[in-house]
Amino acid sequence: MSARRTGRRSGPASQPRRKAGAPLKLGAVIITLGNRPDELRDLLDSVAKQQGPPIDVAVVGNGSPLPPLSGEPRTAELPDNLGIPGGRNAGVELFGPGGSEVDAVLFLDDDGRLPREDTGELVRAAFARNPRLGILSFRISDPGTGVTQRRHVPRLRASDPLRDSRVTTFLGGACAVRTRVIREVGPLPDAFFYAHEETDLAWRALDAGWEIEYRSDLVLHHPATSPARHAVYYRMVARNRVWLARRNLPWPLVPLYLGVWFALTLLRRPSRRALRAWLGGFREGCTAPCGERRPMRWRTVVRLTRLGRPPII
Repeated sequence: MSARRTGRRSGPASQPRRKAGAPLKLGAVIITLGNRPDELRDLLDSVAKQQGPPIDVAVVGNGSPLPPLSGEPRTAELPDNLGIPGGRNAGVELFGPGGSEVDAVLFLDDDGRLPREDTGELVRAAFARNPRLGILSFRISDPGTGVTQRRHVPRLRASDPLRDSRVTTFLGGACAVRTRVIREVGPLPDAFFYAHEETDLAWRALDAGWEIEYRSDLVLHHPATSPARHAVYYRMVARNRVWLARRNLPWPLVPLYLGVWFALTLLRRPSRRALRAWLGGFREGCTAPCGERRPMRWRTVVRLTRLGRPPII
């Protein structure tokens, strides 16, 4: 689908060449529906205040025009809402094919803000220190209370959000992804539209040998919310959970994985309306095309299990 693109473009559409010891070049991708201009302005200001080399910024109007923006971001106004993964993929492409003009991209929710001015430098240092580190997941903190919701800690043992660890997925609106990962394993799955697109990319990255870390010192301030505020939440969560399994798991694990999630959903006793939507999404996931199937290797299954998240939970 075509998009009207505006803003500056610079550099070749290939992997950037850096002198030995030069800091990694960072980009930030922000998608917006145009309904949070004040929050978007605050986020852009927080990115501009980051220490070290300036972070290049790409802002995508996901089916909506963009409000006036400070600085000189690269921009795209998509004629239709492509969903979260589609919008973020369009933002990455503003940095060249597969984000080739930058070394890593920060995906940031448009109603978030970076409270620390050294976040960019911490990201650069982490990627420079570990060449196999592919993805960094930030800690999301409510700006008023300082609370990090349990669902925002991407591991099963989530009681201590201040504990750093290697993980098997990441937070899509508060993270940094090495662009080489995207070029190697592919972008976020556009068809997912909303929910589980991060885990799909994470599993493909882990299967390719990359590492993912959760870092509590990389903070994004974001108001505490419920994911169920989205009208499509229950259907998308169920459909995409099935697609995630069909696309990535060895066939013997698919019914185990989906069976566990089916049972857990019933144990949580959703409302009748929510359960009806969830079951409809589950059925859609089983019957609708899910895209290319690339099952992970069994050694990746073992690796996920050692990291505390066997792919049946």
